[in-house]
Amino acid sequence: MREAFHEQLESIFSDLAEICREVETSVRQATRALLDGDAGVAEEVIAADAKIDAARQRVDDAAFSLLSLQQPVAGDLRVVVSALRMVSELERMGDLSVHVAKIARLRVPDVAVPEEARPTIARMGEVAEDMVRRVGAVIVEKDVDAAVELDRDDEEMDQLRRGSFTQLLGDDWRYGVEAAVDIALLGRYYERIADHAVSVANRVVFVVTGEFPAAGAASAG
Repeated sequence: MREAFHEQLESIFSDLAEICREVETSVRQATRALLDGDAGVAEEVIAADAKIDAARQRVDDAAFSLLSLQQPVAGDLRVVVSALRMVSELERMGDLSVHVAKIARLRVPDVAVPEEARPTIARMGEVAEDMVRRVGAVIVEKDVDAAVELDRDDEEMDQLRRGSFTQLLGDDWRYGVEAAVDIALLGRYYERIADHAVSVANRVVFVVTGEFPAAGAASAG
């Protein structure tokens, strides 16, 4: 019975890793749609969100089935509850990618990101995508050290967000209010993707060690 239970737990974590790969694709494609002004790619990101939502439901169902049928002991209960929290965070990361894609679609045939802001937004997209990719590896390998390292990338994202605000508030901003609102929202979306990635990584640490890493405990609550 316990062997079957742990096989089901591993299956849930495999599903989490697969959702992470789907989210990584969504982040990458949303950034591409944004920087290229490509409505077709934006629509692909928006449509693909249904697949992430369905996968989240499957994980929820599997986890609640384990809770109701197997009556897990404390350590196993920690894993199941953590999986439920993690899949919620991953789904939210997918939703944030959709928000990016919708801004891209809204401004077609123009490009939503002015030339001056392009390097910052492009780097935000790169950092977000890399963090999602790495948190997928953390889920698969249950690598505590790699999970803790994600905090460093989160700091880069925070610096990029501050830099984008400096651009928006500068006297030489010449792109108007609409573009400023777009950039402010995009910065927030990418920042939140990074925050969720760190939170998922912290939950993996909790699964393995029973404790949250000191630097990430606040964001993982």
